[in-house]
Amino acid sequence: MDIRITGQHVLVCGSTQGIGLAVAHELASLGARVSLLARDAGRLEKAAHGLPRGPGQDHATLAVDMADTIALAAAITQHVEKHGPVQVLVNNTGGPPPGPAHLAEVDAFEEAFRLHLLANQTLVKAVLPGMQAAGHGRIINIISTSVKQPLPNLGVSNTIRGAVANWAKTLANELGPHGITVNNVLPGATGTERLAAIIRNKAAKLGISEEEAAEHMKAEIPLRRFAKPEEVAQAVAFLAGPAGSYINGINLPVDGGRTACL
Repeated sequence: MDIRITGQHVLVCGSTQGIGLAVAHELASLGARVSLLARDAGRLEKAAHGLPRGPGQDHATLAVDMADTIALAAAITQHVEKHGPVQVLVNNTGGPPPGPAHLAEVDAFEEAFRLHLLANQTLVKAVLPGMQAAGHGRIINIISTSVKQPLPNLGVSNTIRGAVANWAKTLANELGPHGITVNNVLPGATGTERLAAIIRNKAAKLGISEEEAAEHMKAEIPLRRFAKPEEVAQAVAFLAGPAGSYINGINLPVDGGRTACL
């Protein structure tokens, strides 16, 4: 099976930690030239330094706040002009804080909409001309299983992630004729700082220890454990490479079987 993407230019968002960093590492190990995007320039340089590197793999960094879509548009345009067209775009952004939808302020929805859907759209518009010119491209959005089954106490996230999923399906229909696939990877509970925050919130709400809260969550997963970021990254790598060339417009859960629906 051919999953290598040697020589391709990959842009990975939110790539200084967690799933984003694991994706950057996995794609670099498959031969890609990776551009890492996040806010913190120092953490970006550290992350880039730790990536696998072979001949022609000149990894790059782009420090910009994805919530500032005007700055993001200017920064990504300049980056593409300097480092060349992007063949694989991995949209990945940390989720909104937990809490019920009916208690969330309107500002929370607006902020999440800008950070997720509007930022994704900004990046797509910048990289799309190069993909269309080449007749090839991969757009992969790391979202959440909440797009198939809303998760308790994640009201803003459930709402915004659902919007991103439908945006992606629309793009898949529009861009397929250009040889560009658009897919969503849906991580379940994964060992990241966001999961740690969710566990802390659950423990405080139920008046139990964080260890007990974690065990309650694992009991809902048929595999009885949380995912490793690397396991999500491997799903992204499959969709990014030649082996995933005829997969388009799907939601791929990587959740150990937790999602109750097909």
